[in-house]
Amino acid sequence: MGYNVAIDGPAGAGKSTIAKLVAKEKGFIYVDTGAMYRGLAVHFLDSGVDAENTEKIIEACKDVDVTICYENGMQQVYLNGKNITDRLRDEAVGNMASRSSAIPEVRAKLLDLQRNLARTQNVIMDGRDIGTCVLPDADVKVYLTASVETRAKRRYDELIQKGVSCDLKEIEKDIEQRDHRDMTRETAPLKQAEDAVLVDSSHMTIDEVVDAIVNLCR
Repeated sequence: MGYNVAIDGPAGAGKSTIAKLVAKEKGFIYVDTGAMYRGLAVHFLDSGVDAENTEKIIEACKDVDVTICYENGMQQVYLNGKNITDRLRDEAVGNMASRSSAIPEVRAKLLDLQRNLARTQNVIMDGRDIGTCVLPDADVKVYLTASVETRAKRRYDELIQKGVSCDLKEIEKDIEQRDHRDMTRETAPLKQAEDAVLVDSSHMTIDEVVDAIVNLCR
């Protein structure tokens, strides 16, 4: 059995950034769900499946295995035993991933692949429902959050640094609306698992958050 760390939380809480750093610190695999969707997309394309043909996509899900590993500190994605990492950023792959990810059977297949990784590897996963749905038996569960104002300011600073014109109040409004959607959706709503440790990063540095989570791990 692998050692599993689940990090859930609202948009803009820094889950991916923190998860990657904790994974590096602990030598765990960071499960990049986006890369896994793209891995499935490569399979659909190689199988000659049209993005609009839902039935064929569902059928193609039956004989595919996508896994993630790290080689020389770099994430590698394997499709049925073959390294396809250099194909993941192809435009056609991105388009296929975007369309196919909305199909419930594709999401279910990805869930199976994620759980299989967690059974065999030491992993850290981040999302909205990792501790409540994907890995309910995770060894460590964290609910990472920050105030709406803090998350909005982080996003604002990030956009300004990229030269993008934006309005702080509009970003706050968008985050509040997204929180509401995530917390009230019918399927796997965002909520803190009963046994998750709450980490509010509003007044913490990235290093302090990483240390806090690393210290929860064995």
